[in-house]
Amino acid sequence: MFLRNYAVSKALDSLLGFARTQGQRLSKYGSLFLTIVVCIVALGLGIFAVGDLQVVDLQAQQMYAVSVLGLRHIGELQYEAQETRRSTLYALTTNDSNRQLEYADQSRAADRHVTEGIAEYLKQAGIPQEIAMGHNLEADWADYLKIRDEVLASILEGSAKEAVDLDLKGGVPSFDRVRQDLDSIKRLYDERAAQQLALVDTSSRRSIYRLITVLTLTISFACISIWLVQRSRLAAALQLARLQMDFVASISHELRTPLSVIRSAAENICDGIVDNAEQLTGYGSMIRNQTRQVTDLVNQILLFAATRQRKQAYALTSVPFSQVLDSVTENISELLRDGGFVLEQHIDPDLPELLADPAALTQCLQNLVVNAIKYSGSSKWIGIFASHSTSENKVLIRVQDRGIGIAHSELKRIFEPFYRSPAVSAAQIHGTGLGLALARNIAQAMAGDILVQSELQSGSIFTIQIPVSPESQLRVRAKGFTTKASSTSK
Repeated sequence: MFLRNYAVSKALDSLLGFARTQGQRLSKYGSLFLTIVVCIVALGLGIFAVGDLQVVDLQAQQMYAVSVLGLRHIGELQYEAQETRRSTLYALTTNDSNRQLEYADQSRAADRHVTEGIAEYLKQAGIPQEIAMGHNLEADWADYLKIRDEVLASILEGSAKEAVDLDLKGGVPSFDRVRQDLDSIKRLYDERAAQQLALVDTSSRRSIYRLITVLTLTISFACISIWLVQRSRLAAALQLARLQMDFVASISHELRTPLSVIRSAAENICDGIVDNAEQLTGYGSMIRNQTRQVTDLVNQILLFAATRQRKQAYALTSVPFSQVLDSVTENISELLRDGGFVLEQHIDPDLPELLADPAALTQCLQNLVVNAIKYSGSSKWIGIFASHSTSENKVLIRVQDRGIGIAHSELKRIFEPFYRSPAVSAAQIHGTGLGLALARNIAQAMAGDILVQSELQSGSIFTIQIPVSPESQLRVRAKGFTTKASSTSK
């Protein structure tokens, strides 16, 4: 007796510890959620700041591509144009015919580079001013080349004086126009480079301001999040306190009522109030029923504590459902009889055996049936149906009632330990809130589950899903193969 009381005490401590763990888990999940939100917001702000920096980097790249490379390109054109002019002047100042021919070839080679460079410039020109300057340069360069070719022809023909006069009269002015065109294009690139630099500088300052804003917002949001986490923990602590108070009150009530009845009956017997065999039998039956109620409650607490601590190991064997059903009906027969309930059963004749622990499955099904009795309301009908789902290869055990039902908003919480609906509490239907949680824990420990369907004032259907025994499945396959072979032989 001492050991059992010690076990109950440890189980109650375990359940209160579980309640505390649930409260801490709620707080942890709230903290985790806020941490994730902070990280997401910080990441979003960081991406925004990085995007701004990328814009600045892109602008700097554009400035380099347009202005710096453009200036370099114009510098190359100026060099090649000067090379063309220099080679022509060298041809004018020498009397060596071989040198004249060499300088003429150098001039023509250089002017090809200039012509190609002008064509490339026009191809890359993007604004009307650039295009207009490019066409002016192209026209002035063509004029200069025309005069230059005439000068080179005169030189090669031996008319040096005529070549000099022609160059002074038309070559010098036309080349000056080319040089002015190149200078104008260079100034345009300088202006664009200055504009791009100013734009990059503005963007850089804007990025700095935005980065400061991002850091400020992140720090502010982090502070707010820490405050919310602390508030969440306080709420979780209050919820934990309420949970513990409700659990202790519920257990106290469930234990106090039958113990009071047992004590009152024992005192009446001891005081001699019971003076005949009929009264003694009635008091004995009362003591037996109340003792059974206390024992069931203690066993349920111990079993739930064991399942929560993962100390309950189930020996899964091939079990016929009829064996489990007989155990359940025998255990609750007195409860059904005293309450005037009708238990309707529909079991598939070819139902395969289940892979389960017989005692555990009996406890699971019994919890659901007792739950149906408790919440049946004015209805006195309970249904147990068992069928085989071939698609899932599981046995489906349905426990149905026509009682008060469950609101849709509460369906997701009814399997939580200690949870009891406000409507149930208001109706003063007593319980610990452990029955459904224990039933689902048992089902899941046997690779199964429990599903629920319910409508208010229409009743509920709880479905236990348990895997089919492999041995039973092999027997079914063998039977099907034998039947098929017999049919083929005929």
